[in-house]
Amino acid sequence: MANITTPEGLSEDQTAPTRRGLGKIAAAGAAFAAYAPAAMSQEATPIQTSSDGLDAGDITYPAPDGFQLPAYVARPSGAGPFPVIIVASEIFGVHEYIRDVCRRLAREGYVAIAPAFFVREADPAPLSDFQQIIAIVNKATYEQVMGDIAGGLAWAKAQPFADTGRVGITGFCWGGKVVWQAAARFGQEIKAGVAWYGRLAPAANATPEQIEAGKPWPIDLVGELGGPVIGLYGDQDTGIPNDSVAAMNEALGAAGRTDSHVTLFEGAQHGFHADYRPMYNPSAAREGERRMIEHFARFVKG
Repeated sequence: MANITTPEGLSEDQTAPTRRGLGKIAAAGAAFAAYAPAAMSQEATPIQTSSDGLDAGDITYPAPDGFQLPAYVARPSGAGPFPVIIVASEIFGVHEYIRDVCRRLAREGYVAIAPAFFVREADPAPLSDFQQIIAIVNKATYEQVMGDIAGGLAWAKAQPFADTGRVGITGFCWGGKVVWQAAARFGQEIKAGVAWYGRLAPAANATPEQIEAGKPWPIDLVGELGGPVIGLYGDQDTGIPNDSVAAMNEALGAAGRTDSHVTLFEGAQHGFHADYRPMYNPSAAREGERRMIEHFARFVKG
């Protein structure tokens, strides 16, 4: 797993956790934090989506390694069955921003599941020290994240309100890379993906060890994608250069994936959808969310 060195640079993508130890997570479920203090803007007025008319709360489910993984789930009240969206978090884990994204998706008619990928090591959400957060995220492994997603899908299959014949995935920053990986790994199950500014290829200054540890890189997976994936990225992202986006679109085209592409939003920085962070860009976030909902309505709801 490529070592994460900064919150936006060579880092917040890679892929998920590995050691056992719930830390501050209660046995009955995750005591998820409010907005991540490490990135919270003092001027932020985050969107707050009501849970009225929804069933929303914390659960746990068994991962393939036997770990009882906490997750946040939001869905419409009622019998369903409703299609399912996996929500892959940023490096800050499952905090109020991610929970709100789940509630937004639930209001669109989905069962939204946000696994707490990092808690085997510790919960990064309440922390303000980036070095501590990075140390937690650097315990992540590709195989564990994919296992945690598989466990979430297995949990959903056992719920009468979930239609696991219709599944999508979205994710942000670190979770954006997970979207591309999961769309390739679970090609028969995941019908569509929406990746928000996750790294597509190794950074130009990545060491050979980091390149190897970060595999599989999205740009190498274009021929393995199951359902269509769209990427929503900012043209002012200092950690994900525009030329890497161009290379990804070129690779998708060469693979014949006319249904998948990456869009660059003009004037948008990394994290432009995160309404609690200084780089929040309301117009780009709204347009990106519109495209996400449209993409899922077409390819997941059917």
